[in-house]
Amino acid sequence: MNKEPFFRMSKRDSISIGKTVLIYVIALFLALITCAGVIYALVQMNPIDVYKAIFDGALGSKRRIWITIRDTLVLLCIAIGLAPAFKMRFWNIGAEGQILIGGAISAAMMINIADKLPAAALLILMFVGSALGGMVWGLIPTFFKAKWKTNETLFTLMLNYVAMQVVTYCIIFWENPKGSNTVGVINQQTRAGWLPELFGNTYGWNLVLVLLLAVLMFIYLKYSKQGYEVAVVGESERTARYAGISVKKVMLRTMGISGAICGIAGFIIVSGSSHTISTATAGGRGFTAIIVAWMSRFNTFVMIAVAFGIIFMEKGAIQIASQFGLNENASDVLLGIILFFLIGAEFFIKYKVERNHRKEESR
Repeated sequence: MNKEPFFRMSKRDSISIGKTVLIYVIALFLALITCAGVIYALVQMNPIDVYKAIFDGALGSKRRIWITIRDTLVLLCIAIGLAPAFKMRFWNIGAEGQILIGGAISAAMMINIADKLPAAALLILMFVGSALGGMVWGLIPTFFKAKWKTNETLFTLMLNYVAMQVVTYCIIFWENPKGSNTVGVINQQTRAGWLPELFGNTYGWNLVLVLLLAVLMFIYLKYSKQGYEVAVVGESERTARYAGISVKKVMLRTMGISGAICGIAGFIIVSGSSHTISTATAGGRGFTAIIVAWMSRFNTFVMIAVAFGIIFMEKGAIQIASQFGLNENASDVLLGIILFFLIGAEFFIKYKVERNHRKEESR
């Protein structure tokens, strides 16, 4: 008699939002237990103290709360930019470069023309310039993909390094003080080109801009004709062509939007957060945003929760490493554990594992 396996796996036809949330909650809970176990194995600390440190690191004070919100907004903005490209199955791994180019353009305007324009005009010009810079950086690999079928993953990835070299070159002219090989805080005295406070909060404009982008992108992907075309091209280019959709046009338009929003993220970082530019301005968030967009199924409202969760755990991991005397790499290890569990949750969202019910043998 052939023995059936104890469990069987099958692909889900659909899954409710409630079950999806529950799976992620369980994954996060298991990640917390694992992180606590790792910390206990290293420094023999009480896991409860570990959890307290995680919360304290992200939300332990008003300043920490707003830093967490600030970093969540940046990550969310990048994920919003990546959403249409990834929904089209165009693997835009170049968000880091698009952020850097957008940020560099904002920094260039802050340094060179800040004293020549009114504050509002300067900010608008920086916003538009950063968006256009990111758009161009996104369109370069798209043109080659549409024209000669080049590999967009490698092309966009390599453009990240080109963008880093562009920023490195600019720093030679912008370094402050001279010889420091850094730009320093731009316009620290005049604050020209800095996003002003809104409702008495330093990051108020960051919040408004990113949430507005989230709403607009949700409407664009779900309800617009162009959003429908993105989905069709993502499902099958052959089907799209059969339906009369110009695949090349959709690719160029979609990646132009994707690159522009990533460029805007560069503007938000330089004008609304760090007020400087360096090769570390993107800080790896272009890659983390891929996880946010993918886990959210390109739903920008779900991205808000996912981005916050990742930043919350990132800040908590840094606090753990600092509070328990671990080196700076420990926080990266803990964050890696968390992301491992969250990405692993995708398996249980797409597939269901059930116990086989053995039939009684007839005698």
